[in-house]
Amino acid sequence: MPVASAETIASASPQGGQASPHASGLAERYAQALLALADDKRQTDPAALDRIAADLDKLFALWRDDAPFRAFVADPRLDAVAQRKGAFAILERVGIGTEVRNLVGVLINNRRLAALPQVAQAFGVLLAERRGQQTAVVTSAHPLTDTQRAQITARLTEAGYSGIRLSEQVDPSILGGLIVRIGSRLYDNSIKSKLQRLQYAMKGAA
Repeated sequence: MPVASAETIASASPQGGQASPHASGLAERYAQALLALADDKRQTDPAALDRIAADLDKLFALWRDDAPFRAFVADPRLDAVAQRKGAFAILERVGIGTEVRNLVGVLINNRRLAALPQVAQAFGVLLAERRGQQTAVVTSAHPLTDTQRAQITARLTEAGYSGIRLSEQVDPSILGGLIVRIGSRLYDNSIKSKLQRLQYAMKGAA
């Protein structure tokens, strides 16, 4: 499927011979380009931004909850042809619109498909800032359930935060518990962190 129509997105893509930015910087460049594209489309389609945001949320949820899809996105052995064939079949099956399909096509063309979840998260953060929401980055050893999401949001609201939007990351290395970062505040209740504190305490007692 052609992706040339996503000119705004393509203009943010790294060109040959240039050093690639670090992952977060790269993801934010794509996210900013997609947001600019959405703003342009809103002039003739007022619902464009909400539609694009919903498509990205849907795609991120698929990546978060579907292990085979996560493996596909991260597989460095797949060439662009295989990535495009597999990705577009999935996007069509779940009903993803043209703008996000074009984004995925540009990522594939630039060998950046593995950055898809980071791009989706960066877009969510930018949109939340525009809407006056606060983004809480939640890292867990396993994907969160809807009940856990509701509990985390409720606890943060009780702690004085308002308009909370969760940005989720899965990191099995923390073993269990949660790490929540909101603004400059970090709440680390992971098992890994607790074990490290115990080890330090034991060293101090020796």
